[in-house]
Amino acid sequence: MANASIDLRSDTVTKPSAEMRRAMAEAEVGDDVFIEDPTINKLQERAAEIFGREAGLFVPSGSMGNLTCILAQARQGQEVICEESGHVYNYEMASMSAIAGVLPRLVVGEDGILSWQSISKAIRPKIYYRPQTALIALENTHNMAGGTVYPTEVAEEICDRAHEAGIRVHLDGARIFNAATYLGEKVADMTKKFDSIQFCLSKGLGAPVGSMIVGTREFIERCRSIRKMLGGGMRQAGVLAAAGLIALEKGPKRLQIDHDNAKLLATRLAAVPGVTLNPAQVQTNIVIFNLKTSGWSSSDFLQTLAKRGVLGIPVDNERVRMVTHLDVDRNDVEKASAVVQEVLHR
Repeated sequence: MANASIDLRSDTVTKPSAEMRRAMAEAEVGDDVFIEDPTINKLQERAAEIFGREAGLFVPSGSMGNLTCILAQARQGQEVICEESGHVYNYEMASMSAIAGVLPRLVVGEDGILSWQSISKAIRPKIYYRPQTALIALENTHNMAGGTVYPTEVAEEICDRAHEAGIRVHLDGARIFNAATYLGEKVADMTKKFDSIQFCLSKGLGAPVGSMIVGTREFIERCRSIRKMLGGGMRQAGVLAAAGLIALEKGPKRLQIDHDNAKLLATRLAAVPGVTLNPAQVQTNIVIFNLKTSGWSSSDFLQTLAKRGVLGIPVDNERVRMVTHLDVDRNDVEKASAVVQEVLHR
């Protein structure tokens, strides 16, 4: 698999650029547990600046970032409202329950996108013998809904109404720069009403490691303590932050290329008999298609595809996900779609 020429499993599979590797080798470092790593500090300040926030915090992964924000804003025995196919519920090892001691309260979104109307029905009444709703967690873009994007006005209504009800709102913005590219908006404007934000430096932006949390200075200091508790106190982590800085400055500028390639991939795949897919629903860099009418299971299909040098991942027994990124180009997308057609025509 490591030798496959076209890897569409995720935008996390990208390799750091030569520029990133040089920056990592030359990074000025210190002990970040003592808050003395200058490159880490620069990355955190820059992330906060871009999002119009007071402070930022580097974390090893988005999962740790989301869990840190949940721990900072919800107590044991409370509930966190999230979308049923969301990453924070399905792909983070049940950490909100196992570690934070909170209960996920699932709501079904339309193409992964929640509305205040759907959320409001799940908020617990203020009765002492019912677990109380502490937090709402939104995901933008929504991974398993195919990279769908929250309209900013929808997210802002959720934040406004939640705050009126005394509930905080967290954004799992792992791919928030993809959402910003799709909407043609700035991340600071899109996210200003959220209480906490986590975004990824390695998904789409090209860094080898890491995510960021941004928020108020007081909130970030609380998160710093929680990060340490979770084992995320890193020492000379500036070698990672150096790549993160380049990803943050340069990565967002080229995301439209990934979106265009995803749209091309979706259009080509939709024309293949046995593939069920509406290219009009592909908004960013994630393409999810259904193989039910082909008679193939997703696992058998992907194993056969991998032998021909194309990789994807199964969503379930019928659906497959493919993600475009900076290490695949238009030619790769055309080759991949041709291989899919070849396999399904067998």
